[in-house]
Amino acid sequence: MELHNQQKIYEELKTLVLAEYPIIYVVSHEEDRVIETINEIATNLSKKVYFWDCINGFLDSDEKFFEGSSNPTNAISVAKQMKSDEEIIFVFKNLHFFMDDKQVIQALKDLGKNITVTRKTCFIISPVLKIPIELEKDITVVDYPLPDTNYIKNIFDGLCKSVSENPDIIIDFKKDEEEKLLKSACGLTKIEIENVFSKAIMKSRKFDVKDIDLILSEKKQIIKKSSILEYYDSCENMANIGGLENLKTWISKRTRAFTDEARKFGLPEPKGILLLGVQGCGKSLSAKAISSIWKTPLLRLDMGAIFGKYVGDSENNIRKTIKIAESVAPCILWIDELEKGFSGVGSNGDSSGTSSRVFGSLLTWMQEKTKPVFIIATSNDVSALPPELLRKGRFDEIFFVDLPTKKERKDIFKIHLLKRNKDITNFDFNLLAEKSNGYSGTEIEQAVIAALYDAFDENREIELNDIIINIEKSVPMSITMKEKIDWLRNWAKNRAVPASKPENI
Repeated sequence: MELHNQQKIYEELKTLVLAEYPIIYVVSHEEDRVIETINEIATNLSKKVYFWDCINGFLDSDEKFFEGSSNPTNAISVAKQMKSDEEIIFVFKNLHFFMDDKQVIQALKDLGKNITVTRKTCFIISPVLKIPIELEKDITVVDYPLPDTNYIKNIFDGLCKSVSENPDIIIDFKKDEEEKLLKSACGLTKIEIENVFSKAIMKSRKFDVKDIDLILSEKKQIIKKSSILEYYDSCENMANIGGLENLKTWISKRTRAFTDEARKFGLPEPKGILLLGVQGCGKSLSAKAISSIWKTPLLRLDMGAIFGKYVGDSENNIRKTIKIAESVAPCILWIDELEKGFSGVGSNGDSSGTSSRVFGSLLTWMQEKTKPVFIIATSNDVSALPPELLRKGRFDEIFFVDLPTKKERKDIFKIHLLKRNKDITNFDFNLLAEKSNGYSGTEIEQAVIAALYDAFDENREIELNDIIINIEKSVPMSITMKEKIDWLRNWAKNRAVPASKPENI
């Protein structure tokens, strides 16, 4: 039977203590949960625990104070020199503040050697990983996991029990709705989960499936603090996309793919899709619509933002991106214009090897990820993508998004007119579709908008002729980039699934 996250991390830390690892660096924003686990280990192994912070210095379980130990160097010396018949665990909170201090670095090195002999264990708890190069071989790093669905279920059950005697508060979740609730809260800390559950109840004195959007908004706060990822609210739907029937069908069949029901049936969680094709034909819109249908957060990653100007920045950025995406899973990671980041991989232009290292990190994660992060990658130029990225297994499917067919163009005109509250009964959509042959969805939208400006300027409603005039005076991308589009179509044959059903364009 698979262990839950809480049991896994307990066993991992306990094993490290038993194996006498001297310094264990636990990365977590949840200091209280980490301390709770350490205390449980100490109790089971009959060890005494001393806690340190830069305000109080060292305190034992009886809150006995050690004079002068608020200074980190002094505190480490105290830990090194302390003699006791009992085995001891030292816990340093937020020691990363002082990891630039050469005296602290040397003191920790000496403590590590001493601890190995005296069978003590030192924990460092910090929300960020900051290890000087001098200590890299002396410290073991452990990422403390955020609450999983089992832990969140305990919080939810405790909440239900605490309000069960209050007739003014209603908690109403069906079994499948409760599963969605628990998964929507993944990626939040224990405190964040308790706060948002309470906020939902206090807002309307009722807690039900409608409050899932409130929980997702809490995840948005996590993304806002990142300078690399951008959070998109789920505001689009597939009805706003003309055509792409093959893609829509594929997505529709996977709407329940992240449920426990799907796992029990034997289905793996979907990995992701690559959308290749002509610019302005609905790739980005599709990413937003999938997020809306699946009711999952959409995180947009611009590969151009990954690459920093300082050594190591780019590698750290991709690691940070992956960690944030996994922390808010289940979610969709939308990697926009993938070719921007990897066009230099394997070429002389990547003399520092930065692109290759970033590419390698992303590729490894895509292949081995266990968290439900669905990747939607978009690209306008497949020739700039490394061949390894297109290999089977990286994505569940590769879709080719071509210029819209005649039927799709009719639908796109209707969508953009109805979206702007216009009466469409007097429009000849067959004529519009013929006139716009070779136009992308974006170009059709711009023709409608330009026609609206013309009508608005003359204080009247938009007419069929307004749109035709604006279509005829613009040159579509299918003409200006004909060679590139033809090459792309030839490449996609037998390599990618057409996003649209076949029809003469």
